[in-house]
Amino acid sequence: MDRTAILTELKNVIAPYTENKAMLDGINEDTDLIKDLKINSANLVDIIIDAESKYNIEIDFDAAEKMYKVGNCIDIIYEKMNLSA
Repeated sequence: MDRTAILTELKNVIAPYTENKAMLDGINEDTDLIKDLKINSANLVDIIIDAESKYNIEIDFDAAEKMYKVGNCIDIIYEKMNLSA
């Protein structure tokens, strides 16, 4: 799975947790989950849990702390998927 495919699927994971639906359509790797999409920290945890389930990976605390921008999320998901393959 490449970065573009992860981004496309990640939009679906993020969608239920953002109030800024217009911004969701245009997300890219520089999109900040908290500042741009107005996702609160509790929902950020939900997104991490959903991503773990979706991609069958485990995201540790250190990695989770870095998941504030979409690009960082993609990096971590991609890395974890390749480690478990």
